Amino acid sequence: MRIDVFSIFPEMLTGFFGQSLLGRAQRGDLVDLRAHDLREHTSDVHRSVDDSPFGGGAGMVLSPEPIFRSVESAQPPRPLYLLGPGGRRFDQSVAEELAASPGFSMICGRYEGVDQRVRDHLCDGELSIGDFVLNGGEVAALAIVEAVVRLVPGVMGNIESAADESFTSGLLEYPQYTRPAVFRDWAVPDVLRSGDHGRIARWRRAQAIARTLRDRPDLIVARRGVSDAERAMLDEFGLVAAEPHD
Repeated sequence: MRIDVFSIFPEMLTGFFGQSLLGRAQRGDLVDLRAHDLREHTSDVHRSVDDSPFGGGAGMVLSPEPIFRSVESAQPPRPLYLLGPGGRRFDQSVAEELAASPGFSMICGRYEGVDQRVRDHLCDGELSIGDFVLNGGEVAALAIVEAVVRLVPGVMGNIESAADESFTSGLLEYPQYTRPAVFRDWAVPDVLRSGDHGRIARWRRAQAIARTLRDRPDLIVARRGVSDAERAMLDEFGLVAAEPHD
């Protein structure tokens, strides 16, 4: 998989790309992560990437020329997304969709935004990581790259790790414990030390459902409630929670 990111601060990206799973994935030739400096494709001595908006107004706008020239020079994989608040909401399902592709690219906005012609004539769509304001798209790009790359086969090593995580099944993840079995008088639940793998699986499922009902009831609504089998698991472990309503 190849992912290209276009930014006026590529050093914010390259340092992150070299760490942890992302760094190992690149060294193992599982992914190809590239950060492009928009300033390398400016045409003036000051390497200007922005200008004041037509019609007046506060702030500056990223100019179309360095963005178009940078993208045309790199010939990045498509689709090419602009990162901005008006885009499609990025979530786990979008991460899985992108992870199944051979690659994609992103443009990081800055200042008051980008020239509309970038949206209209260069990008294939927009992505947003949430309804809040950032100084630029770099943080969003890093979040998207990490969420996607960890789903690429071979990156995480244990494929079950990705399958059991929050949002993969429309639920939050169940509680996790490790040694010691007792820490400051707080003990690991007996079921996890029982060796009964079927009961452990049911306990984990019940805990995930209960946690989601408590902390993210909107996810339960989105998956159309709790099934009869899931209610039985909640009852088995004494976990009773009222289902949310639309």
